[in-house]
Amino acid sequence: MRQPYNYNHQEWNAPKPRHLSLLEVALHWKTPIKQQFDLWSPLPNQGWKPCIDSADTPSLPERSQGYIQVFLDGGLNQQRMGICDAVAVAKILNATLVIPHLEVNPVWQDSSSFTNIFDVDHFINVLQDEVSIVKELPREYSWSSREYYATGIRATRIKTAPIHASADWYLENVLPVMRSYGIAAISPFSHRLAFDKLPVEIQHLRCKVNFEALAFVPRIRLIGETLVNRLRDPSGKLQASGTEVLRERTDDTEKERAGKFVVLHLRFDKDMAAHSACDFGGGKAEKLALAKYRQVLWQGRVLNSQFTDHELRNQGRCPLTPEEIGLLLTALGFNNNTHLYLASHKVYGGEARISTLRTMFPLMEDKKSLASANELAEVEGKASLMAAVDYYVSLKSDIFISASPGNMHNALLGHRAYLNLKTIRPNMLLLGPLFLNKTIEWSEFQHAVINGHKNRQGQTRLRKEKQSIYTYPAPDCMCRA
Repeated sequence: MRQPYNYNHQEWNAPKPRHLSLLEVALHWKTPIKQQFDLWSPLPNQGWKPCIDSADTPSLPERSQGYIQVFLDGGLNQQRMGICDAVAVAKILNATLVIPHLEVNPVWQDSSSFTNIFDVDHFINVLQDEVSIVKELPREYSWSSREYYATGIRATRIKTAPIHASADWYLENVLPVMRSYGIAAISPFSHRLAFDKLPVEIQHLRCKVNFEALAFVPRIRLIGETLVNRLRDPSGKLQASGTEVLRERTDDTEKERAGKFVVLHLRFDKDMAAHSACDFGGGKAEKLALAKYRQVLWQGRVLNSQFTDHELRNQGRCPLTPEEIGLLLTALGFNNNTHLYLASHKVYGGEARISTLRTMFPLMEDKKSLASANELAEVEGKASLMAAVDYYVSLKSDIFISASPGNMHNALLGHRAYLNLKTIRPNMLLLGPLFLNKTIEWSEFQHAVINGHKNRQGQTRLRKEKQSIYTYPAPDCMCRA
């Protein structure tokens, strides 16, 4: 099992700004009013609407074929997709689904269960006409547990489910086991159901689970709503709770921008920095530390290691640093009056790494700056619960932008597309070469950024073959309005 890697906080030199000429202009840049208006305007109706309920949905068969268990690894958003797939597989097999077991992530060490994160009663009620779901196994099957499968080879465990398996694979390989023993446990299960060549009702069901059945437990929603209220009404910071209504604004100029905020998902943890094999300006000490980290975690087998930093950046394969994402945001039209919520886990390099971003956006907030320690006590130190709070706030924001691709980015891209909400996707192939150009002037940089992101702000994108239905819900789960 992969173990968390402890590192010395002095392993890198505090990086200095790497794009000083751009930064000096960005810090004093006045965004034109028209650009601000366009940026903060919600998306127009794009002619698509959610379409997941069918009038002829078949009723539940009287008799289930048996019980299905799944054990889900990964972080919160990978597990979320696994839950959706588990419901779909249960439907395909006419099985009764046991509430999925969430494995402890070896890096984050969070043992939160399904019921700690998601409202299980809501989950079951929303799906009651589609799939039979139980919170736990009946007594005669109580032996079928995580511990049981960890201690030996078991006939009821399915270990061979291929990545993106077809519906037929489950009917041919899992159904016989379930019929013989009354139960089948599938592990591993992440990414184990295809996105193509499935019946329409199965695709609709996956989206129904993702966008309607998976609601967070009340305590997460309450914390999330508290943060949203404080972002929308900064004058009430540390007073307005999630149960209070926002105070009305009376000043006409404030009303135009009042209560609007953007969420930045800053994915810049040590895993990502090391795995990218890019140079982030921390000097020789940082390079050695990241090389050692790659050796410990992946035995040095990282594909990007064969390329130079220049080659990687030219191909758009380096994560944006906090400084670079700040320059991108400024070029797009965000300014030092922007209320920005930082959704992230541990940023590699800590406050020193994000200090330039904070200088550009002094109204930047996160969970700990918006809420008291007492308010966060129930989620503090629990990575999945903290990620759930960030997901909730991100979904409620006026604009969402992620510094680099990943499961959180993909999950919110799909969820916000389903709700027709503005989401900015950084154009990495454009930005990599732009940031390599050390003589580029602000006007040229900004012009390139604006033109390169005109069609990357939430416009509906139809899913292509092999792409995830959870990232691109149209056309499978959306229809023409």
